[in-house]
Amino acid sequence: MKNLLRVTKALADTNRVRVVKLLEDRALCVCEIQQVLGLAQPTVSSHMRILEEAGLVNKERQGTWMIYSQALDSPSPYVQTMLRELRGWLADDAILQTMIAGLPAAACRKVATLRQQTTSLQPTLVPEA
Repeated sequence: MKNLLRVTKALADTNRVRVVKLLEDRALCVCEIQQVLGLAQPTVSSHMRILEEAGLVNKERQGTWMIYSQALDSPSPYVQTMLRELRGWLADDAILQTMIAGLPAAACRKVATLRQQTTSLQPTLVPEA
């Protein structure tokens, strides 16, 4: 029961639901989330801590940057169900759609560079002749 309540309480806040939706397509750093939501960094960090404690997001430190992604590998059936169901919801939410559209402009240079390096380090498969 406690795990279910932790997940539902984490999703009882508009900004936290928006963050989970923003993380559907890619991982984001705190500065990107902060810019899109228009909130102070400590406020965003607090929201991210609650989402992480509920098991809805994973975090990874890359240097001084904290990168967040959806916890798609969560063992919790509550997390799995909510993340799956949220994918089909809120497509008609104008504010959320504006935030999603603003993500490319919010990309900080450091994270963009890290993404390019990660992409360029991917092995290239060469077909056999």
